[in-house]
Amino acid sequence: MSSPEDRPRSPYDRRTTVIARTVTRLVVPITLMTAVALLLQGHNLPGGGFIGGVLTVAAFVLVYVIFGVEYLVDTVNASGDRLVGAYRALFAFGLAVALVSGLVPMVLGGEFLTQAVFFIHDLPLYSELEVATALAFDLGVYLTVVGALLVIIAEVGYE
Repeated sequence: MSSPEDRPRSPYDRRTTVIARTVTRLVVPITLMTAVALLLQGHNLPGGGFIGGVLTVAAFVLVYVIFGVEYLVDTVNASGDRLVGAYRALFAFGLAVALVSGLVPMVLGGEFLTQAVFFIHDLPLYSELEVATALAFDLGVYLTVVGALLVIIAEVGYE
């Protein structure tokens, strides 16, 4: 009879429990869906880009803590430096999206960050969908927060 110490270990095992790994696999998708829901409701209700971004990063941190940075590096098939570079690019792209979403109304003769609302009719599931231009700003904030916090987490966590 073999003991638990004798069994081959996965490189991502990190001496965490089966319960922790299983709960992480269940909780991370739910957390990411909640983050997207908060992002999409932000222009009408409390929530939006910032809290959605923080919640997304919380899911990544959970993966980092349970499986380690190496797991994500191997999953994405990139080196740690390329991963941090991708996070920095995400941060810069988010800033650009937020800035452009504020400047477009100025180009069209309005004030900075002026919001417009339009409706999409005859959709199969919703029949009518309200879309506000503030969603573009929220998306920029979301990408900026995710990029910035992941850079910090990756720099601290990657050796």
